[in-house]
Parts: sequence; structure tokens; C-alpha cells
Amino acid sequence: MKVATLMLVAVALGTSACKPAVKVDTAADEQAIRAKETAWMEAYNKHDVEAVKSQYQDDAGLAGPGAAVMTDAASRGAFLTGFASDPALKVDFASDRIMIAQSGELASSRGHYTMTYTDPGTKQPKTESGTYLTVYRKQADGSWKAVEDLTTPGPPPVPAAVTP
Repeated sequence: MKVATLMLVAVALGTSACKPAVKVDTAADEQAIRAKETAWMEAYNKHDVEAVKSQYQDDAGLAGPGAAVMTDAASRGAFLTGFASDPALKVDFASDRIMIAQSGELASSRGHYTMTYTDPGTKQPKTESGTYLTVYRKQADGSWKAVEDLTTPGPPPVPAAVTP
């Protein structure tokens, strides 16, 4: 009995060891995420609420300054509906760094943003700059959706020093 079990384990390990490693095209994945972020920014600037909401996986987390993390589609959708519908909204963002996991299943994008929106207190347009970090998961159809999206206001990023 022990010999048969050992044989099955050996065959299973040998079979899994023979499977070829999946080659991840990180350059193509990075380009896909850059294109996704460009479309995402356009959706904000067109006030296309449905296109903005579709950027997220159903259980994604969305967090910004002073707001509790929204981890369900209903709370995230309510927030995004109000935010993307703001007539003063103007968003500009770009990634400074995109990293793709070796497995090709997850990626992150860190970048900078500037946005103008209606300040809830003053009811006047307000411009804010800061940094964002978005974590993406590759979907079954090969597209990417945000699973974590965090923003924090702050000064514009400092360009990297050039080494002579």
C-alpha cells in the first residue's frame, strides 16, 4: 500500500514538474494597463459613471483621504456616481511605475494625479494633487481590473535625479 501511494505521489510530482512554465509578456501587460488608465481617465473627464465603475472588480477596495475603505460594489458605486457626476470634475493622472508579477496575475501602478472637483464645504472648485497606487488582477478574458485603489494628496512627485 505504501509503495502504491509513493508511486502515485512520484507520478503526480513528475507530471507537474514537466509542465512548461507560462511565459508572461510583461511589456504587453504594462502597455495594456497604460491603455486602461488612459481610458479610465477619459471616463472620469466625460463623467461616464458606468465606465468608471466598470474599472473595478466586484470586491475591490477604494480609499481616499478621510473616507473609509469601500470594499463592496454598492458603497463604491454610490461614491463613484457622485464623484464622477460632479460638473467641476477634471482628472489628470499618469503612472510613474508599473510592476507586473512574474505569474502575470497581478500588477500595480503607482503614479501622480491632479484633479479639480467641487469642494463639499465651500461648493467651489478645488484643485488637488497627489499620488495613487492601484493593484490590478488579470481577469479570465485577459483584461485587468482594479482590486485596490488608493489615493493620497500631497506635493507633485519629485523627478528622479539624473546621474551624470
